[in-house]
Amino acid sequence: MTSAIGTDGGVRTVIDGGIGTISFYHPQSNSLPGRVLAALAAKFTECAQDPAINVLVLRSDGDRAFCAGASFDELLEINNAAAGQAFFMGFAHVINAMRRCPKFIIARVQGKAVGGGVGLAAAADYTLARDCASIKLSELAVGIGPFVVGPAIERKIGHAAFGALAIGAGTWRSANWARDKGLYSDTFADNMALDTAVDNLATELAAGSPDAMAAIKQILWQGTENWDTLLAQRAEISGQLVVSDFAVNAIQKFKNR
Repeated sequence: MTSAIGTDGGVRTVIDGGIGTISFYHPQSNSLPGRVLAALAAKFTECAQDPAINVLVLRSDGDRAFCAGASFDELLEINNAAAGQAFFMGFAHVINAMRRCPKFIIARVQGKAVGGGVGLAAAADYTLARDCASIKLSELAVGIGPFVVGPAIERKIGHAAFGALAIGAGTWRSANWARDKGLYSDTFADNMALDTAVDNLATELAAGSPDAMAAIKQILWQGTENWDTLLAQRAEISGQLVVSDFAVNAIQKFKNR
């Protein structure tokens, strides 16, 4: 099964040999507008139920940024807290769909990840990255905060490292830093080596026991059973902050750089 991505961005799925590959794209550095978030959540939910898939790979198109996070254009269109919460619930739906999926999700991170992109890398079960794939949580700098993606990131790298990312909103952290903290399982010098590692792991897992992998995944995600409620509460906080004068002005300045 294959679906195409248009020039204005979207999500594509390919299923081959028990491996389901979910790819996303947006012309603005693979940013995440609401429609792309909705499509990602729907694809993870759909693939979770597909018996032809034993393992999933999450990737973005292009050779540069993995994901620039939330779409600034869409953030600037939000004019009330309810609309803001609805937008940030898009991230909640994706993370919860990844969490609930009984199949392992391998993330391929070929370039920089910002904000929600870091959240996607953290919500995957096993993340492989380029050695140029630095990360940043820039939300505080624009008057918001990494509230919705925070639990997924903190679960992977711990409270102190998450705090360093959230507070140091203007600081890029290297791929080596991300690997040392546990966000990345390994890093690679070029895309060929990265793709070989992703393909080898996906092929190995596709031949494994679906029941055993589902049981391991359930153990790995213990303690997150309240995330449907928790992430909705976090989305409400973000929705309120994004319409503040501070956030509107800060986002506009970032967009105009």
